[in-house]
Amino acid sequence: MVDLNTVVEAKGDLLKLLESLPDPRKRRGIRHRHAVVLVVAICGCLAGARSYSALGEWAAALPQEALERLECRWDSKRQYYVPPSEPTLRRALQAVDVDLVDQQLGVWLEKKAPGTAVAVDGKTVRGAVDQNGRRLRLLSALVHKEGVVVGQRLVPPEHNEITEFKPLLQPLELTGKVVTADAHHAQREHARFLVEDKHAHYLFTVKGNQPAVLADLKALEQGAFSPCDENHRQGSWST
Repeated sequence: MVDLNTVVEAKGDLLKLLESLPDPRKRRGIRHRHAVVLVVAICGCLAGARSYSALGEWAAALPQEALERLECRWDSKRQYYVPPSEPTLRRALQAVDVDLVDQQLGVWLEKKAPGTAVAVDGKTVRGAVDQNGRRLRLLSALVHKEGVVVGQRLVPPEHNEITEFKPLLQPLELTGKVVTADAHHAQREHARFLVEDKHAHYLFTVKGNQPAVLADLKALEQGAFSPCDENHRQGSWST
């Protein structure tokens, strides 16, 4: 069940964030605000709709109170709120800049689940392939404990997770937070970026793929690592 009060609350709500996105539609014939169409689609997906037709059916079944809360179009002649139709939803979703929508969703979710630590993790998407039949891989940023995804990047086949690390985290507010990542990201530039640019801490895993670094770490005494503070009991270990 989707809590519409959470989605469209007065301050910092998703609808207002989506208003900042460019509208790719031609001005002629527009009946629904672009942000409204997007937020209806997002709520429909959260409610379980997995196709354009399912989104259209979900929107059509919304009560008038919900349509009002989502700021759907008011038909003054018939005196009721009108949801975007399936063709309207489909055209808007096919034309929108997906990366911009995803970035705004990340900003919204980050406010809902701020947390003190963010995990960077890469996963191959089950059952999803590109136009060449290659499986899709995403690099995501998740809030620890909550498990809420606040950012994600598609890893191009010609690249790897390392190249997507900084673009993934750049839009996020990470000041004072701990960023954890696996051995792929135990990179000097990643550490510099987090500490100097994002004013964050980091906890990287180091494995045998970096034998010199691993040997250096094993030779250090515990006191050589950054101490824990009250907010980060697990500490921030510099590699």
